[in-house]
Amino acid sequence: MLKREDPVTPCEVSTDLRALLDVVFSHDLVDDCLARIEVLIAARRCKQPSVPRGWVDQTDVILITYGDTIADGVRPTLEVLRDFLSTYVSGYINNIHILPCFPWSSDDGFSIIDYRDICPEFGQWTHIVQISEDFGVMLDAVINHVSSESVWFRGFQEDDPRYRDFFHVCDPTEDYSSVTRPRALPLLRCVETIAGQRHVWTTFSDDQIDLNYANPDVLLEILDVLLHYADKGARFIRLDAIGFLWKKLGTTCMHLPETHAIVKVIRYVFDRAFPDVILLTETNVPHAENVSYFGDGKNEAHMVYQFPLPPLTLHAFYARDARRLSKWASSLEPTSASTTYFNFLSSHDGIGLRPAEGLLTREELSSVAAHVEANGGRVSMRTLPDGETSPYELNISFLDAISEPEDGDACKVEKFLAAQTILLSLVGVPGIYIHSLLGSRNDYRGLEQTGRNRSINREKLNFKSLVDTLARSDSLRAITFEGHKKLLAARRERPAFHPNSRQRVVYVDPRVFSLVREGRGDRVWVLVNVSPDRLTVKVRCTDLGLRSHVRLRDVLSDHRADASGGRIQVVLSGYAKAWFVEDV
Repeated sequence: MLKREDPVTPCEVSTDLRALLDVVFSHDLVDDCLARIEVLIAARRCKQPSVPRGWVDQTDVILITYGDTIADGVRPTLEVLRDFLSTYVSGYINNIHILPCFPWSSDDGFSIIDYRDICPEFGQWTHIVQISEDFGVMLDAVINHVSSESVWFRGFQEDDPRYRDFFHVCDPTEDYSSVTRPRALPLLRCVETIAGQRHVWTTFSDDQIDLNYANPDVLLEILDVLLHYADKGARFIRLDAIGFLWKKLGTTCMHLPETHAIVKVIRYVFDRAFPDVILLTETNVPHAENVSYFGDGKNEAHMVYQFPLPPLTLHAFYARDARRLSKWASSLEPTSASTTYFNFLSSHDGIGLRPAEGLLTREELSSVAAHVEANGGRVSMRTLPDGETSPYELNISFLDAISEPEDGDACKVEKFLAAQTILLSLVGVPGIYIHSLLGSRNDYRGLEQTGRNRSINREKLNFKSLVDTLARSDSLRAITFEGHKKLLAARRERPAFHPNSRQRVVYVDPRVFSLVREGRGDRVWVLVNVSPDRLTVKVRCTDLGLRSHVRLRDVLSDHRADASGGRIQVVLSGYAKAWFVEDV
């Protein structure tokens, strides 16, 4: 529990911060909250790294993994992870997103018992610090809710005055019908307390109790926790499910002004205490709602997830038509000097379909879901206001999702790496899930053991078995891993792939995803054939921003293409990928 200095000597504070707190708290609470925030900032100013880490660039790639995805049964799993990273990943991937690594009670880590401790099986904070010495570390801020086994909630049940207002005590007779529900579970949980029965708000499950940010003590505790993560070396902090943070009956309780105000407070604090820390918001919602967390480009998140990318990429390969994906990519707003996108195709969660609403028709979304099911995946459904059902999340390993069951290993990898090339080409920072990097298949054993659809893509790996498999050059894992390494090595050498370099879609064929990335004195023409067809692509040099007499080289295959009559002609085999640069 954060120790409050009493009394607190007010410091000079920003009028901007006061205005933000006025959005959240009643006027009589603001002065005390301001002073306490300044104390938090002052305590950290001396802890900033001596060598600034700076903004992201084209060398930045983030590996997504649980802290115990790889284990050897002997060492703490974070020690094993560091061994794997140092031996296999260093030089290709320079950042690691360690999914919640704190003591937890459910939801594979997303129901946190203690924010300030590390799960004993994983190790200790020293292991996080050691990893941060060689890799940029992203830590999860699961701050919408805490575990029902946490000290905070136990204190609430015991009617401890410190925790009495940490949670939302609700009247079950009120109308909650307008509240957005991410899961088909009860919104309220009835609990026994010393003060009697209470109904508390539980957005995600009855073990995940939502925090009450109308109480300044909650905000101050969470700010202290987030600063603690930076103390331990976090380069990135991911604000999980942040859109649900504020509750107001009669609204959807999503993306409310108070939620944005709290994100701005977090940004304000980090800009002063740890200005090199990058904040990433996780909001699995349609694009316009998602990018609202950029704020004005300087006052909210540095990075936001690109949730439409996975379903749009699957649709492109299933339909053998990249036009929907290309149209979306061409519509993306330019980034500011301190904002960019976080791109991914696969993660610990399923592939959400809601972000693709409005980009794909209901029929196209249903077709994608049917294809995933045919490829051995699972589909979760939701009920629409009209009573009809619609698929909302797909659970499957991305390698199995992108390929057909009858495909041989070579074909699977070819399609998969073509999709990964799209991921690595787009404006923003790419995130690669560890099971994508390692070519994992659907984990039916894990699915059977837990009964939860998401377990199909959360396989636990034995370190020795993994090492042995990677040593066999003909194994699916080794082929997929080596293919990633080739792409990553080429990408880091091209300044055009800087997260803020310009992006321009060039339409050449419905079956081809084509764009130009340019900036910092570099230009790359990206081509990915999403079909099995052999194609001849012709494009005017001026459409690529090139001279009429130019020679291009594909940095992935070393193939050349010459301009003739002001046009470039390229032959693409099925599922081919290319990064063409000017051959000088």
